[in-house]
Amino acid sequence: MYRISSLAFALIFLLSACGSETKEISKIENPKLVAVAFFEAIYKENNINKAAAACSPKLSRLLLHYKTSKSVARHMFNMSFEEIIDIRPDDTGVKVRERFKDKAVVTVYLEGYYQGGKLKDVKRLSLIQKDNEWLIDEILKDPF
Repeated sequence: MYRISSLAFALIFLLSACGSETKEISKIENPKLVAVAFFEAIYKENNINKAAAACSPKLSRLLLHYKTSKSVARHMFNMSFEEIIDIRPDDTGVKVRERFKDKAVVTVYLEGYYQGGKLKDVKRLSLIQKDNEWLIDEILKDPF
């Protein structure tokens, strides 16, 4: 009896922990880390719902339209990785967020493998702050 109740408690705890993660990205206070967490949700966790929860309503609908993280990566970002090695924001010393600003543009560097070759890519995201949460508002065109 003790084993069954402890197993049930552990299962309930794990399920409740999994359900609360979907909206956690937008709670991060730094827009650079929000952008990194967004790409990690797509490429590392394969969790399109978690990524969509960090977006504005319009972008969220678009992400959910593709239904899988692989479709989002292929159609929205033109980036298919079999394995992601590194996702990091641009840290060139330029301040992304100044006091009292509610908008930020973040550049993210992605590195991974596809068909045996190592690929590197750069993506830029526009973020807005609503109700003290950073939301990804737009995927910007490639500056290069």
